[in-house]
Amino acid sequence: MNGKPSALVVALTGGVAAGKGAVTRRFEALGVPVHDADVAAREVIAPGSEGLAEVVAAFGPGVLDPEGRLDRPAMRRRVFAEPAARRGLEAIIHPRVRAWLHERALAERAPYCLLAIPLLAENHAHYRWVDRVLLVDVPASVQLARLVARDGIDPTLAQRMIDQQASRAERLALADDVIDNSGVESALDAAVADLHQRYLTLATA
Repeated sequence: MNGKPSALVVALTGGVAAGKGAVTRRFEALGVPVHDADVAAREVIAPGSEGLAEVVAAFGPGVLDPEGRLDRPAMRRRVFAEPAARRGLEAIIHPRVRAWLHERALAERAPYCLLAIPLLAENHAHYRWVDRVLLVDVPASVQLARLVARDGIDPTLAQRMIDQQASRAERLALADDVIDNSGVESALDAAVADLHQRYLTLATA
Protein backbone atom coordinates (compact mmCIF):
# COMPACT_ATOMS: atom_id res chain seq x y z
CA MET A 1 0.00 0.00 0.00
CA ASN A 2 1.39 3.33 -1.02
CA GLY A 3 1.40 6.45 1.09
CA LYS A 4 2.14 7.20 4.73
CA PRO A 5 -0.71 8.79 6.68
CA SER A 6 0.03 12.26 8.03
CA ALA A 7 -1.78 11.40 11.27
CA LEU A 8 -0.16 9.23 13.92
CA VAL A 9 -1.74 5.79 13.43
CA VAL A 10 -2.29 3.57 16.47
CA ALA A 11 -3.46 0.01 15.85
CA LEU A 12 -5.55 -1.24 18.77
CA THR A 13 -5.84 -4.99 19.22
CA GLY A 14 -6.58 -7.71 21.76
CA GLY A 15 -7.97 -11.19 22.03
CA VAL A 16 -11.66 -12.02 21.84
CA ALA A 17 -13.57 -10.69 24.89
CA ALA A 18 -10.57 -8.66 26.09
CA GLY A 19 -12.63 -5.47 26.14
CA LYS A 20 -11.46 -3.67 23.01
CA GLY A 21 -14.84 -2.02 22.52
CA ALA A 22 -14.81 -0.51 26.00
CA VAL A 23 -11.42 1.05 25.24
CA THR A 24 -12.32 2.38 21.78
CA ARG A 25 -15.50 3.98 23.16
CA ARG A 26 -13.38 5.95 25.62
CA PHE A 27 -11.05 7.19 22.90
CA GLU A 28 -14.06 8.17 20.78
CA ALA A 29 -15.47 10.12 23.72
CA LEU A 30 -12.24 12.13 23.71
CA GLY A 31 -12.79 12.99 20.04
CA VAL A 32 -10.35 10.47 18.59
CA PRO A 33 -11.34 8.98 15.21
CA VAL A 34 -11.64 5.18 15.34
CA HIS A 35 -11.71 3.07 12.18
CA ASP A 36 -12.87 -0.48 12.88
CA ALA A 37 -11.77 -3.56 10.93
CA ASP A 38 -15.05 -5.28 11.84
CA VAL A 39 -16.99 -2.42 10.19
CA ALA A 40 -14.68 -2.67 7.18
CA ALA A 41 -15.24 -6.43 6.95
CA ARG A 42 -19.00 -5.85 6.64
CA GLU A 43 -18.69 -3.02 4.12
CA VAL A 44 -16.32 -4.81 1.75
CA ILE A 45 -18.81 -7.65 1.27
CA ALA A 46 -21.99 -5.57 1.31
CA PRO A 47 -24.66 -6.44 -1.28
CA GLY A 48 -23.54 -5.33 -4.73
CA SER A 49 -19.85 -5.23 -3.81
CA GLU A 50 -17.03 -6.91 -5.71
CA GLY A 51 -16.07 -8.62 -2.46
CA LEU A 52 -19.44 -10.33 -2.08
CA ALA A 53 -19.40 -11.38 -5.74
CA GLU A 54 -16.02 -13.02 -5.17
CA VAL A 55 -17.32 -14.82 -2.06
CA VAL A 56 -20.29 -16.18 -4.03
CA ALA A 57 -17.98 -17.27 -6.86
CA ALA A 58 -15.79 -19.14 -4.38
CA PHE A 59 -18.44 -20.69 -2.13
CA GLY A 60 -21.64 -20.75 -4.18
CA PRO A 61 -24.95 -18.86 -3.94
CA GLY A 62 -25.92 -20.88 -0.85
CA VAL A 63 -23.85 -18.49 1.29
CA LEU A 64 -26.44 -15.74 0.74
CA ASP A 65 -29.54 -15.12 2.83
CA PRO A 66 -32.95 -14.38 1.20
CA GLU A 67 -32.10 -10.65 1.03
CA GLY A 68 -28.91 -11.26 -0.92
CA ARG A 69 -26.55 -10.59 1.98
CA LEU A 70 -23.89 -12.94 3.25
CA ASP A 71 -25.48 -15.44 5.65
CA ARG A 72 -22.96 -14.78 8.41
CA PRO A 73 -24.05 -17.48 10.90
CA ALA A 74 -23.95 -20.16 8.18
CA MET A 75 -20.62 -18.90 6.87
CA ARG A 76 -19.20 -18.79 10.41
CA ARG A 77 -20.18 -22.41 11.01
CA ARG A 78 -18.61 -23.46 7.72
CA VAL A 79 -15.27 -21.71 8.22
CA PHE A 80 -15.11 -22.90 11.82
CA ALA A 81 -15.43 -26.49 10.61
CA GLU A 82 -13.29 -26.19 7.47
CA PRO A 83 -9.88 -24.51 7.80
CA ALA A 84 -9.50 -24.35 4.02
CA ALA A 85 -12.80 -22.45 3.75
CA ARG A 86 -11.63 -20.01 6.41
CA ARG A 87 -8.40 -19.37 4.55
CA GLY A 88 -10.30 -18.86 1.31
CA LEU A 89 -12.69 -16.38 2.87
CA GLU A 90 -9.86 -14.49 4.58
CA ALA A 91 -7.99 -14.25 1.26
CA ILE A 92 -10.99 -12.40 -0.16
CA ILE A 93 -11.83 -10.17 2.81
CA HIS A 94 -8.52 -9.31 4.50
CA PRO A 95 -6.84 -7.45 1.62
CA ARG A 96 -9.98 -5.36 1.16
CA VAL A 97 -10.14 -4.59 4.88
CA ARG A 98 -6.51 -3.49 4.87
CA ALA A 99 -7.12 -1.19 1.89
CA TRP A 100 -10.25 0.24 3.58
CA LEU A 101 -8.33 1.03 6.76
CA HIS A 102 -5.38 2.49 4.87
CA GLU A 103 -7.64 4.80 2.85
CA ARG A 104 -9.26 6.13 5.99
CA ALA A 105 -5.95 6.65 7.74
CA LEU A 106 -4.62 8.53 4.69
CA ALA A 107 -7.66 10.81 4.74
CA GLU A 108 -7.37 11.50 8.47
CA ARG A 109 -6.69 15.11 9.51
CA ALA A 110 -6.82 14.60 13.28
CA PRO A 111 -3.49 14.48 15.17
CA TYR A 112 -3.90 10.73 15.56
CA CYS A 113 -6.40 7.98 14.89
CA LEU A 114 -7.05 4.46 16.10
CA LEU A 115 -7.47 1.42 13.90
CA ALA A 116 -9.32 -1.33 15.78
CA ILE A 117 -7.86 -4.56 14.35
CA PRO A 118 -8.73 -7.71 16.34
CA LEU A 119 -6.51 -9.98 14.19
CA LEU A 120 -3.50 -7.67 14.04
CA ALA A 121 -1.05 -10.24 15.41
CA GLU A 122 -2.15 -12.75 12.77
CA ASN A 123 -1.65 -10.18 9.97
CA HIS A 124 1.00 -7.85 11.34
CA ALA A 125 3.26 -8.10 8.28
CA HIS A 126 0.58 -6.26 6.28
CA TYR A 127 0.37 -3.35 8.75
CA ARG A 128 3.97 -2.16 8.81
CA TRP A 129 2.69 1.35 8.06
CA VAL A 130 1.08 1.82 11.49
CA ASP A 131 3.08 3.82 14.03
CA ARG A 132 2.18 2.10 17.28
CA VAL A 133 0.37 -0.98 18.56
CA LEU A 134 -1.89 -0.71 21.61
CA LEU A 135 -2.87 -4.00 23.22
CA VAL A 136 -5.90 -4.47 25.45
CA ASP A 137 -4.65 -7.32 27.60
CA VAL A 138 -6.29 -9.73 30.05
CA PRO A 139 -5.08 -13.02 31.55
CA ALA A 140 -6.25 -16.15 29.75
CA SER A 141 -8.54 -17.18 32.62
CA VAL A 142 -10.31 -13.80 32.56
CA GLN A 143 -10.67 -13.92 28.79
CA LEU A 144 -12.25 -17.38 28.93
CA ALA A 145 -14.70 -16.44 31.69
CA ARG A 146 -15.75 -13.25 29.91
CA LEU A 147 -16.25 -15.02 26.59
CA VAL A 148 -18.43 -17.70 28.19
CA ALA A 149 -20.52 -15.05 29.95
CA ARG A 150 -20.74 -12.73 26.94
CA ASP A 151 -21.72 -15.29 24.30
CA GLY A 152 -23.52 -17.82 26.52
CA ILE A 153 -21.37 -20.68 25.26
CA ASP A 154 -19.73 -23.60 27.00
CA PRO A 155 -16.07 -23.32 28.07
CA THR A 156 -14.89 -25.92 25.55
CA LEU A 157 -16.19 -23.93 22.58
CA ALA A 158 -14.91 -20.70 24.10
CA GLN A 159 -11.44 -22.17 24.47
CA ARG A 160 -11.48 -23.36 20.86
CA MET A 161 -12.33 -19.82 19.75
CA ILE A 162 -9.45 -18.43 21.81
CA ASP A 163 -7.04 -21.06 20.50
CA GLN A 164 -7.81 -20.07 16.88
CA GLN A 165 -6.35 -16.62 17.55
CA ALA A 166 -2.76 -15.56 18.13
CA SER A 167 -1.50 -16.25 21.65
CA ARG A 168 -1.33 -13.68 24.40
CA ALA A 169 2.48 -13.85 24.21
CA GLU A 170 2.42 -13.11 20.48
CA ARG A 171 0.24 -10.06 21.02
CA LEU A 172 2.40 -8.79 23.90
CA ALA A 173 5.49 -9.13 21.72
CA LEU A 174 3.98 -6.71 19.19
CA ALA A 175 2.67 -4.14 21.64
CA ASP A 176 4.18 -0.69 22.15
CA ASP A 177 1.55 0.12 24.77
CA VAL A 178 -0.56 -2.17 26.96
CA ILE A 179 -3.82 -1.52 28.80
CA ASP A 180 -4.48 -4.07 31.55
CA ASN A 181 -8.25 -4.67 31.43
CA SER A 182 -8.42 -7.42 34.03
CA GLY A 183 -10.10 -5.15 36.60
CA VAL A 184 -13.29 -3.10 36.66
CA GLU A 185 -14.21 -1.25 33.47
CA SER A 186 -14.09 2.16 35.13
CA ALA A 187 -10.35 1.69 35.62
CA LEU A 188 -10.00 2.17 31.86
CA ASP A 189 -10.81 5.88 32.16
CA ALA A 190 -7.45 6.87 33.61
CA ALA A 191 -5.48 4.49 31.37
CA VAL A 192 -7.08 5.88 28.22
CA ALA A 193 -6.67 9.48 29.36
CA ASP A 194 -2.95 8.92 29.94
CA LEU A 195 -2.46 7.30 26.54
CA HIS A 196 -4.46 10.05 24.85
CA GLN A 197 -2.05 12.65 26.15
CA ARG A 198 0.94 10.50 25.16
CA TYR A 199 -0.35 10.07 21.62
CA LEU A 200 -1.10 13.78 21.24
CA THR A 201 2.46 14.51 22.30
CA LEU A 202 3.87 11.97 19.85
CA ALA A 203 1.67 13.26 17.05
CA THR A 204 2.93 16.80 17.44
CA ALA A 205 6.59 15.91 18.09
